[in-house]
Amino acid sequence: MATVSIPACTSALLLDIEGTTTPITFVKDILFPYIREHLEEYLSNHWEEDECKQDVHLLKKQFEEDMRQHRSCPVHTVDQTVHTDEEKAIREVVDNVLWQMAADRKSTALKQIQGHMWRAAYASGRIKGEVYQDVTPSIRRWRSQGLKVFIYSSGSVEAQKLLFGYSVEGDVLDLLDGHFDTSIGAKVDGKSYERIAERIGCPTEEITFLTDIPREAKAAEEAGVNVVVVVRPGNMELTDDERSHYSQVTSFSQLEVTGRV
Repeated sequence: MATVSIPACTSALLLDIEGTTTPITFVKDILFPYIREHLEEYLSNHWEEDECKQDVHLLKKQFEEDMRQHRSCPVHTVDQTVHTDEEKAIREVVDNVLWQMAADRKSTALKQIQGHMWRAAYASGRIKGEVYQDVTPSIRRWRSQGLKVFIYSSGSVEAQKLLFGYSVEGDVLDLLDGHFDTSIGAKVDGKSYERIAERIGCPTEEITFLTDIPREAKAAEEAGVNVVVVVRPGNMELTDDERSHYSQVTSFSQLEVTGRV
């Protein structure tokens, strides 16, 4: 693909993560399987610690709320290998977390325990955050041109900082000016981009948003944000209309800011 110019008025770049800075397979093939494979071990090792107790308490509250709302919940079967109350309690937590993940739920309780597990895995070197090779050189180039760079992802701010703090390229957090997650609003809601612009301190017209999801691109565009759709391996195929409507890049290196050197 050819070079794509972004407006000279651009003062900030806003980057999605999954499918944009990072392979879409990283979450599906690395992060989620890590939880499934190490959850019981993690709970056993940290069961008496305050943070783990808070995680479990939040999951129990979520379970009780699901019961009140008559939502389907995991069914606990009798397991003859469980001999103590602690083992039974751990198994119930494991069942609940795995059930929520299988249902693709986004509950705060689930995100919290996942975030704590990933933090431990990153810190121990068991996981390293994946970023495409063109990402950090391009961010350095943009910053040298006076642009600010922010992240906006559905993953929590903590999870974002772990990915970039323990990346395959080392700690690259100092290349980023800030982080936003869905606590500022859904990525398919134009109001979210207006709030981000307000938080950054610039008009929406001065922001260029890079994402692989057309629905997010549409919401950002409606808010007055300039949009570039990122086409990476494994990303959702664009329709003919989307291809003709949006500027596209396959690498951040294709982006040039008009009027900047």
